[in-house]
Amino acid sequence: MADADRAELEALIAADMRALSAESEQIGRAFAARHSLAPNDFRALLHIIVAETAGTPLTAGDLRKKMGVSGAAITYLVERMIASGHLRRDSDPADRRKVILRVAEPGRGVASEFFAPLAEHTTRAMAGIPDDDVAAAHRTFVTLLDAMSAFRRDLDD
Repeated sequence: MADADRAELEALIAADMRALSAESEQIGRAFAARHSLAPNDFRALLHIIVAETAGTPLTAGDLRKKMGVSGAAITYLVERMIASGHLRRDSDPADRRKVILRVAEPGRGVASEFFAPLAEHTTRAMAGIPDDDVAAAHRTFVTLLDAMSAFRRDLDD
């Protein structure tokens, strides 16, 4: 593959990532609106779900850093989301002094119900793509996420 072709493909992927991010934000807004969540509540929920899925649950302090808000704001947000049934606090099994945030079952059920149709759309859309291509796409997404994380860390420094 020529360098120009490669650069063009990488530019297309970058454009696709921006479009995916924008579409995801719109879906997130719809979810938040339907479930009376403020935009920051949805962002918090998303950070917590991503961290849980990765096996690295967040403390309120971790969430505060990810969201770039004050300690008082994160305390208010967490309390509000616990009261609404979206979050719960658990003791960290590795360090009982630490409290980690988890998605509560009512919140998980609401999210599953809302996002199940998206999963169905995704399954139908990808049905004709060979497994090897799906695996290559996954490797590409992991690589892009690593690059974005590295860039974010550079920005934080």
